[in-house]
Amino acid sequence: MSPRHAKPRFTSKKKCLTGLIAGAVTAGAAATTVVTAGPALSAQASTVSRPAVHQVAQKPAPGTGKAKHARPAGDDAHLNVHTVAEQKQKKLPTAADVLKLAESQVGTTENATGGSKFNQWFMTTPYAKAGAARDGGSVSDYANASWCDMFVTWVGDTLGVKGMGGDAFTPSHAKWFISQGRWGSVPKPGAVVFFSWSGGGVDNIDHVGLVVKDNHDGTIQTVEGNTDDAVKVRTRNTSTVVGYGYPDYPQQ
Repeated sequence: MSPRHAKPRFTSKKKCLTGLIAGAVTAGAAATTVVTAGPALSAQASTVSRPAVHQVAQKPAPGTGKAKHARPAGDDAHLNVHTVAEQKQKKLPTAADVLKLAESQVGTTENATGGSKFNQWFMTTPYAKAGAARDGGSVSDYANASWCDMFVTWVGDTLGVKGMGGDAFTPSHAKWFISQGRWGSVPKPGAVVFFSWSGGGVDNIDHVGLVVKDNHDGTIQTVEGNTDDAVKVRTRNTSTVVGYGYPDYPQQ
């Protein structure tokens, strides 16, 4: 079963702590702005237009440890080539990356007291402190609380996904996506999907997971934490879906 959400002040595990902290955003990979230099001057043009640069012994500037010297013509262009190459190596996480990591956790179960490795991790993060301050209670209340959104938060934080946020209370998580303008009704792969078993709006959200695919038959395939006390791949009827939050994945 997938128990209902709960805030940290509740001690009963039957209340599900899911939902990203309003305003808390897991930082994604930092974007780098690259200014492309124009083509370097040819050796002949350089000789005609400017005096040759004489290489001198490079001595660190006092207190900086940095060499103080003139750079030859074309050196800036050379540096920009390396900057572009480095940026290409820093791939932003995609929906496929998120699903691969989430599915690698299938079979992970909770312990005898109702907690999991995701609970233990969550309590070490700023998300837990912010959630406890917002909702009441203490960080320790998360130890054995329902962990479906802690699992989603762990996946996003581990990969550094932009626009995924982090929380354990599902309605707050959903409201955060809404506030960011990243909320909708289309089950895209990698989207964060919010469920309500009894119907109703955002305030009635019970559970959360990640969309694997749209089956195009009124159901979706998902990967979820804290479903039957484990991480599992499930098939869900879209009639139970309140909405979808869309992380900021790069276009593929």
